[in-house]
Amino acid sequence: MAPVVVITGASSGIGEATARHLARSRGARCVLVARRADRLEKLAQELGNGASVVAVDVAEGEAPRQIRDHLDGHLDVLVNNAGAAWRERFDDGGWEDVRRTMELNFNAPVRIIEALLPLLRESRGSVVNVASVAGRVARPNTGAYSASKAALNAWSDALRAEEADHGVHVGTVLPGFIKTEGFPARELLAKPATRWMVSTPERVAEAIDAVAFDRHSERIVPRGYTAFVAARALAPGLAFRMTRGGAFTTSTGDGE
Repeated sequence: MAPVVVITGASSGIGEATARHLARSRGARCVLVARRADRLEKLAQELGNGASVVAVDVAEGEAPRQIRDHLDGHLDVLVNNAGAAWRERFDDGGWEDVRRTMELNFNAPVRIIEALLPLLRESRGSVVNVASVAGRVARPNTGAYSASKAALNAWSDALRAEEADHGVHVGTVLPGFIKTEGFPARELLAKPATRWMVSTPERVAEAIDAVAFDRHSERIVPRGYTAFVAARALAPGLAFRMTRGGAFTTSTGDGE
């Protein structure tokens, strides 16, 4: 039987690439979730395999119920991908920037998991939370984004341990800079020294597949970012000097 996969932020970028990859490689029946109904409907038609659409803002209070009610009582994989980053310094954006970023990047995935966890326990399925390397190594002007992804990383680790006895796998994918519609990465791609830092939505989709179906705990994309994560843990002073000068952001889906 074709696995049923819910993908949030599915109208573009990583979410769209994941839907295409899983429909092709796993024969998945994708449930596409995002706000832009026209793009979702077009993608669902292209995918076939019984793909369907839930056009909703995942940060809205009724979104988890709408997604659950759309399902026919069965779910194999949940991919929490929707998210966004607003690049602001704290003294400019203040609490409001933190609030809206946490609402979309952390609170929404938690609430969706709460609504769908009973179905995932029945199928002994998987949750893939698309977090970010920024949740491990923070940069200037992206404090709210990094905080939201750090929370998602930590909470995923705890939930993985809690749900293991129920047969539910919880894993994370941590993208670095990903070339998407909202982040063309022209400056990084123009320089040979930084070109390696940029990957594609398709590579992230492959990592999501590995976490969801092969049950890896965590994947970093591109894998070279592992060095930054290690530097933050082993040499925090060095990591601070490496990151304090830049303020690039990544995009993880259909948050905006």
